[in-house]
Amino acid sequence: MTWRILAVNALALFVLVAGILYLGRYKQELIHSELEAMAVQAEMYAAALSTSAVSSSDDATNRVKIEVAREMVRRLVGITGARTRLFATNGSLLADSRSIQSLGAGTIQAEQLPPPGEEDAFADIMRKLTDGILTLFEGEQPLPLYVDPPVASAADYPEVRAALAGYSRGVVRVDSEGRRVLSVSVPVARFKQVLASVMMTKSGESIENALHAVRLDILKIFVFAFGITVLLSIYLAGVITRPLNRLARAAERVRRSKNRQFAIPDLSDRRDEIGDLSTTLRDMTETLWDRMDAIERFAADVAHEIKNPLTSLRSAVETATRLKDPERQRRLMEIIAEDVQRLDRLISDISDYSRMDAELSRAESEEVDLDVLLYTLGELYNADAEGPRVKVSVPENLNVPALESRLTQVFRNLISNAITFTPEGGEVRVRAWRDKNWAVITVEDDGPGIPPGKEEAIFNRFYTERPATEKFGQHSGLGLSISKRIIAAHNGELSAQNRVVRDEVKGAVFTIRLPLD
Repeated sequence: MTWRILAVNALALFVLVAGILYLGRYKQELIHSELEAMAVQAEMYAAALSTSAVSSSDDATNRVKIEVAREMVRRLVGITGARTRLFATNGSLLADSRSIQSLGAGTIQAEQLPPPGEEDAFADIMRKLTDGILTLFEGEQPLPLYVDPPVASAADYPEVRAALAGYSRGVVRVDSEGRRVLSVSVPVARFKQVLASVMMTKSGESIENALHAVRLDILKIFVFAFGITVLLSIYLAGVITRPLNRLARAAERVRRSKNRQFAIPDLSDRRDEIGDLSTTLRDMTETLWDRMDAIERFAADVAHEIKNPLTSLRSAVETATRLKDPERQRRLMEIIAEDVQRLDRLISDISDYSRMDAELSRAESEEVDLDVLLYTLGELYNADAEGPRVKVSVPENLNVPALESRLTQVFRNLISNAITFTPEGGEVRVRAWRDKNWAVITVEDDGPGIPPGKEEAIFNRFYTERPATEKFGQHSGLGLSISKRIIAAHNGELSAQNRVVRDEVKGAVFTIRLPLD
């Protein structure tokens, strides 16, 4: 992850710097500005030559004074540093700022040498290499080659031909070493008569130097910024990966351990996503341990509850083998049959209890109409003429998202318990109403109520508190515990309390609260 963070941050920086180093537009502006400046200078030279180096004859014919023109060209070039040439209308070269004419000695070429001590071969090679690569990325069109023939003429330069035709023109070329050469040519005219053409040629080295200086400054900033990016990326990676590695190692230790000696680190002080992950992992681990504890307690409770009828069965079987009295054997066989039924009921309830969580986690909730459900259950129980009446009062269209089969199981448990404890002449009242975002359902009976202090204990597994008239072993003690777990799985609440009238207990009330959405 550290390398990925560094790569992403560095990539953004590289793209930014590459975009900045793409100075094609800036370079074109520099070239255009340089050509315009050279054109202005060339026009000044042409104006000076047309005034001082042109003579008029009696027939109004204008001619260029060649010697004067050559001297003026040599003097003017010292100011600009550009090579200046003067071409006649017939295309011949009249003057060249680099040529020094001497009597009988031919022509001497004068060139400006670079200052001593400024050449660095390696730096020059690296500069050409980097500038060449960047030029390739700029996608510049190939430039024409600049050729300096031994005997130059107007035919060698299209800009000179254009100037002799009366038009100023600028051209950019490259020499044999790949360096830019800027050239501008303007006409030398007097009274609108073109007498010659001034051609100024200048190396584009100043432009390249300016571009190189800008790129060098950008690269210096890039190196500094890249160093900062690397440091920040390492810091960021450490801030992210180090705690994640701690959490991963802790989770692995918890997975491999057989006890609770290892815990997930508490990183909640970070107040970020990693802190939230730490809190979630800690809560998940605690929930896992609680679930394991619950499974262990459940296994112990199941073993204890099954052991009782098994002990009774074993004792009855051992006694039955020794008895000779048929009547006593018959009674023992009845006890054995009851214990077998009790075991069957207990195992069925335990199986239902153990499957319930998995079923609730897989099942899809649906809209359950409490009006229809509760009235249907009321009619079902009222079909028995001998039992207490079940009175139902539910508003229409009271719907809750739930698993209908399990919700029906809860109401059947509560109504059956209420009927069991309600004496003759009493009734069971089932009522429901809306309370803001909750559906509240109560099941009341007219029985003896809940023993004091047992309002929570009655929801424990295998807890039984049955009427004295009921035969022992008819219930497993899991009904209310299953009901509470079903309601909790629906994000609801199930509670119990006594119905007290004038300080006298008149029955029990079970209250269910279910969210409406």
